[in-house]
Amino acid sequence: MTTVPDAHEAHGATFREYDGRRVVEEYGRPERTHRAVRNGVGVIEARYGIVEVTGDDRVDFVDNAVSNAVPADDGRGVYALLLDAQGGIETDLYVYNAGERLLCFTPPRRAAPLVDDWREKTFIQDVEIREATDDLGVFGVHGPTATEKIASVLHGGAGAPDERLSFVRGSMGDAGVTVIRNDDLAGEEGYEVVCSADGAAEVFETLVVRGNNAVPFGYRTWETLTLEAGTPLFETELEGTVPNVLGLRNALDFSKGCYVGQEVVSKIENRGRPSRRLVGLAADALPEAGAAVFDGDSHVGEVTRAAVSPTREEPLALALVRFDADLGDATVRVGGEDVPATREELPFVEGSERSARLPTYE
Repeated sequence: MTTVPDAHEAHGATFREYDGRRVVEEYGRPERTHRAVRNGVGVIEARYGIVEVTGDDRVDFVDNAVSNAVPADDGRGVYALLLDAQGGIETDLYVYNAGERLLCFTPPRRAAPLVDDWREKTFIQDVEIREATDDLGVFGVHGPTATEKIASVLHGGAGAPDERLSFVRGSMGDAGVTVIRNDDLAGEEGYEVVCSADGAAEVFETLVVRGNNAVPFGYRTWETLTLEAGTPLFETELEGTVPNVLGLRNALDFSKGCYVGQEVVSKIENRGRPSRRLVGLAADALPEAGAAVFDGDSHVGEVTRAAVSPTREEPLALALVRFDADLGDATVRVGGEDVPATREELPFVEGSERSARLPTYE
């Protein structure tokens, strides 16, 4: 459930169910809203499950479980993965060191299973693990003027943080907030503003109507922004996929000790190129997720997601295809027909920043 349903409704929001949670779909005119974010700044209530880990052994415990090095210092964060025994992604998560606690931001449906799993593995470590999803509100601020927006409403802090996944504390109105410099998944400058659930309504209104102008937007716009940015998402590309297939190098630290799935991924890395890769396609018609991709007469992969780009005004798609497919004669299956498609370098649209998840292959 959104933390501020009345505020969203006052701005004309429509809603949809996502992983059992009610989130904003749009506020009307999503294509126009998309362009407003690309040209200025927008605000979205972010969908996360949140896991809190406390206790003296909290950093070591989480560090031993995930694919990246958990920071020991307050004010820092990291993007990481939990992998299964075959190296597939069980969940992705952001881990933030908030002093006496770690906060782990996960896809919504992964928070409760993660709490149960980690509680079973504590043994003699001094850790306490609980779900904190309903305690906090989280709002994303995205666009080429996002820094100016944050600066216009953040008080009592050191200014907007510069380094990705670092954060500062301050206030917006009477509400205490933590402002995180995020990893620009929309292809634009980005921040996340975290507050108590009780202060969420004031923070949302502050972000939308005070200081510099900002447009509220929902998940329909988020999906087109991240598609244009070439960002793989958990629900459509990451879940169950081996990280190197996605070129997802920012989530892995191979200098660490062993974690679940690391040995498998290391072996795949050492063998050279992966079996598949994530590519961008511009098609003559809009395919559905799962649509077959062909290179000449050969079936080489499937579309993971697609949409009509509001910026380019044409259908764009992400697809997982055989690594050796050159796609010189590419088509995608749409409505039982094969329609022409052209492979394009990612991102599809160059914004004010590049997504930290942009696929990178060596």
